[in-house]
Amino acid sequence: MSVVLPHTLIPRSVHGVVVHLFAGPYVTVDGRRVEIPEGGKRLLVFVILNGTRVERRLAASTLWPDGDDVRAAGNLRSALWRLRGAGLDLLECDKGSLRLRGGTVVDVVVACEWAGRLIDGTAGARDLDATDVLADMVDLMPGWYDDWVIFERERVRQRLLHALEEVSRRLVREGRHAAAIDAAMCVIAADPLRESAVRALLEAHLAEGNINEARRAYRNFAHALSAELGVMPIRRLRALVASTAPRTG
Repeated sequence: MSVVLPHTLIPRSVHGVVVHLFAGPYVTVDGRRVEIPEGGKRLLVFVILNGTRVERRLAASTLWPDGDDVRAAGNLRSALWRLRGAGLDLLECDKGSLRLRGGTVVDVVVACEWAGRLIDGTAGARDLDATDVLADMVDLMPGWYDDWVIFERERVRQRLLHALEEVSRRLVREGRHAAAIDAAMCVIAADPLRESAVRALLEAHLAEGNINEARRAYRNFAHALSAELGVMPIRRLRALVASTAPRTG
């Protein structure tokens, strides 16, 4: 499956190059897909996920831990050669370090910048319309089990889930209840036991006046939480639903 970022979120790239990690890794050059050679994939991904500049020795020892430093350094040089041989000269390097070439866009970076705008309150209207695509990006590079990938996958996942919840809350404030419900349900689909997402969903239903839908969503969540963890929803969530109960007397 290919996941393409909304064009409104991708800044202009000097080289027209985008590295895709969510459904990849692969590269597009001016919209044309280019496969990354197997010998260079892990090196390219490692440099991207570890920031703007990475020490060559760290990259070599992490990616090729079996053997001595000389052999690891040789493997690193071979990986760089394979990338360049495929026409993907994406890494700038000197004697001591590696970094991604300037003007290269990375989908995970764009997605995290989007999330950051939602979380810090600086998001614009176009950010609210990117929900459908970005919801498909919750899991970064599934099938990769290196420790350095697993840590980054969870960090990105949490950031995007928080952002989608904020999208739901902001859409409620704007009166776009159906879209708010969709955003909240995207989070629940990724993490069915996430109470903050269920709260966003309940608030969206209640803002639209659908009390029965809110109660149904709460019952489904309470049942799942009890079955999986043997606990009840937090008090604040219970109080939200209790506030919809008809008054007597």
